[in-house]
Amino acid sequence: MGTRARKLIGTVVMLAFIFFYALFAMAVAEGRISEAPKLIQTVAYIVLGLIWVVPLMPLIRWMAKPDKS
Repeated sequence: MGTRARKLIGTVVMLAFIFFYALFAMAVAEGRISEAPKLIQTVAYIVLGLIWVVPLMPLIRWMAKPDKS
């Protein structure tokens, strides 16, 4: 598979994942975090804002892989 095809597939998958993750993060933030103390809210929002990168790292590595010659 060529680089362009990998990047196209990876971009579509990444956008879909981020869309659904954002819905999940909003639901968690609205349901559980809104009643917590401010310090816990801050930490939770930081974690929710950054944790989406972890499951996408293999996809990003796959997208950046060079073509086999």
